[in-house]
Amino acid sequence: MANVDATLKAATTSIEGALGAALVDYGSGMALGSVGGGKDLDLTVAAAGNTDVVRAKVRTMEMLGLKDEIEDILITLGSQYHLIRLLKGRGTSGFFLYLALDKGRANLAMARHQLKAIEADLEV
Repeated sequence: MANVDATLKAATTSIEGALGAALVDYGSGMALGSVGGGKDLDLTVAAAGNTDVVRAKVRTMEMLGLKDEIEDILITLGSQYHLIRLLKGRGTSGFFLYLALDKGRANLAMARHQLKAIEADLEV
């Protein structure tokens, strides 16, 4: 089992094109940890903003009566992918991993696969 810092570091070093990663409590919108980012990618702001995205999607699924779980949410920008992976393991409900990727360097399918593997090893 990996702790939060080790998990985020693994995400940003092992996933090609990673610009930054954060573990977020979507009840509060607070990032429990973050790695990477910079002046053009404020991970604290991204954590809070993407919390609204997750909450909206959960509400929409409830209104539609969908009895399914969200694996991940993908936001595609001109030069970046933003991947939100809701955690489902023991003790991790209410959290999501947020990963920002450089669209020109990242392999989206591989990033999703690697993020899923990293999630499996996370201990919150």
